[in-house]
Amino acid sequence: MNTSIAIIGTGIAGISAAHSLQAAGHAVQLFDKSRGSGGRMASKRSDAGALDLGAQYFTARDRSFVDVVQQWKARGWVERWMPKLYHASHGQLSFSPDEQVRWVGTPRMSSISRAMLAGMPVQFSCRITEVFRGEQHWSLLDAEGNTHGPFSQVIVATPAPQASTLLAAAPKLAGAAASVVMEPTWAIALGFTNPLQTEVEGCFVQDSPLDWLARNRSKPGRDTQLDTWVLHASSQWSKQHIDLSKEAVIEQLHGAFAELIGCAVPAPAFSLAHRWLYARPATAHQWGALADTDLGLYACGDWCLSGRVEGAWLSGQEAARRLMERL
Repeated sequence: MNTSIAIIGTGIAGISAAHSLQAAGHAVQLFDKSRGSGGRMASKRSDAGALDLGAQYFTARDRSFVDVVQQWKARGWVERWMPKLYHASHGQLSFSPDEQVRWVGTPRMSSISRAMLAGMPVQFSCRITEVFRGEQHWSLLDAEGNTHGPFSQVIVATPAPQASTLLAAAPKLAGAAASVVMEPTWAIALGFTNPLQTEVEGCFVQDSPLDWLARNRSKPGRDTQLDTWVLHASSQWSKQHIDLSKEAVIEQLHGAFAELIGCAVPAPAFSLAHRWLYARPATAHQWGALADTDLGLYACGDWCLSGRVEGAWLSGQEAARRLMERL
């Protein structure tokens, strides 16, 4: 029998749960407050092309996720990214190759979520503010005052601070979500008319306002009209400058980038900034997913596991599994 299930959030966790449930014959309805899918794997369209401002790449270690990624590759949704990797510490750059297999969506990270959502019922630009239960079913209230439902089950697949509010009907779940500390990240993109004279394509950074930088053109399928770079500030710097204007963030991080990259860095022809309030969980958990099976309320996300893309996918799978066990 088909069961009507609401899924709040179209990041990788929510899409993972939806994929499993739909494959098993259950009807799902997805909601997302943003205009597009992917969560922190979303890509921003800009005058410099599509830019991955959130997750820069992902890895696959769990056997089941490795198999999924291979399916994505066969469908043309992902390609392996093999950048010239460096490490920067105390202002010194050093070549730092490793054996890690890194994957990116093609031609942008959001290609994965867009492809997986094809054919699924989803409402974008719909911010759910409350999940409440009647005598037998769940209903959702959005920020515009509209009610959605009824649903027999609800999966909340949002960052933990947002999930804790939506899980109010299950205090234990809400408390667990509220206990998760999510750290912010300021991300900026800089585009240069002439390519910077450096071999660096990706760099892990220490002792700097930055903790990561990537050269966009080194990723498969990206627009190479401008030499665009994505820079992530460290969590510590981001927390200290959480309310700084975007213009000031760009100025300061551009300066930090110029100091460490080891070549002349002119004023960018293009720049933008984005603040991720809930970029990553401060610590990993081993919950898999949160569930009140008696109520029919579940939560999943990278914050339930490793904080990585793989963790988000596996958490969505676990939420779907526990839900289907109860049906």
